[in-house]
Amino acid sequence: MIPASRLSDLIGAAARVTGQTELTAVLETVVTTAMDLTGAPYGALGVVSENGQLIQFVQQGVPEEVAELIGRPPEGRGLLGAVTWQPSPIRLDEAQSHPRATGFPKHHPQLDGFLGVSIRIGGDVFGNLYLGAVHGGFTEQDETLIRALALIAGSAISTIRLQARLRRAAVLEDRQRIARDLHDSIIQDLFAVGLSLQALTARLPDPDMRTSLEESALHLDDSITALRRFIFDLRPTVLGSRNLKDELSELLGRLAVPYEASIGIGVTGPVDDLPNELIDDVLQITREAVSNALRHSGADVVSISVSRGIDRLVITVADKGKGFDIDSIERGMGLDNIQSRAETAGGEAEIQSKVNEGTTVRVVLPL
Repeated sequence: MIPASRLSDLIGAAARVTGQTELTAVLETVVTTAMDLTGAPYGALGVVSENGQLIQFVQQGVPEEVAELIGRPPEGRGLLGAVTWQPSPIRLDEAQSHPRATGFPKHHPQLDGFLGVSIRIGGDVFGNLYLGAVHGGFTEQDETLIRALALIAGSAISTIRLQARLRRAAVLEDRQRIARDLHDSIIQDLFAVGLSLQALTARLPDPDMRTSLEESALHLDDSITALRRFIFDLRPTVLGSRNLKDELSELLGRLAVPYEASIGIGVTGPVDDLPNELIDDVLQITREAVSNALRHSGADVVSISVSRGIDRLVITVADKGKGFDIDSIERGMGLDNIQSRAETAGGEAEIQSKVNEGTTVRVVLPL
């Protein structure tokens, strides 16, 4: 029987977790709340990939300088991985007594008690919540409370995911409306003006004036073409029917039109089931990197590769053009946009370049 005071603590914990609106904040709050509920000095939450590997690790209790000495976060093997595949929590008075325990890495605090429970969304494991104690272990009441907290966390994470999908749907609807208005109104008006200029040109006796109007009409045509491309970019592909290879090919075909350089592309690994958000990130990052290469490198060939691994997608855009000095180049919006979009998606971007040897942009996005 759990005392009323501890049930009250659980209710407060539920309020703190479900009150968060960002996924990272939920994960951090779940860890600190679990530590508060049990008095555990150490806590962590690992997000699990489809193959059981930990792809994100949030921890509390280990000082930052000690965490740096420990090095890379765990990958989900040993005792931590056992929590993923076991439907019930694992509670131990001595962590190293478990058959899958492999010991602590160098510099890691020595723990006695261990409590691990998976966080599930439906039938799928989203991640695992881990707690460690220095002296002694955890009680059955602790296990019950943490099991309940894991259920609350799963519900909160599922809600945030749903809210994100709804927000995206609203944005897509707005983009579709704006694209339609641009096409039906502004482009039609510009096209009518262009026709009027052409008709007027034919009636002018002054050759200089005719030339001037013809040039104006050409500029207007260029503006209409650019606006149509913008509208194409603005209009989202129908949800559920995205094809990354086709969209990349279409994008690169349009980018290459004004330039003499050829563009080569290779896609490896399964990319037919990628989420729409990730496809958008790939297209925008590729657009920025390829546009930079076409405008500034002077290379005859620009190569693009998209490779899917177990838990990541790697985009590489390379040329053997002019290159530049990384340390002295004045960063423009293109490079900044690539870096920003990669970081927003939880990934990272690396840009390598040498004068007269070319440039390589490599972006890693998590799945």
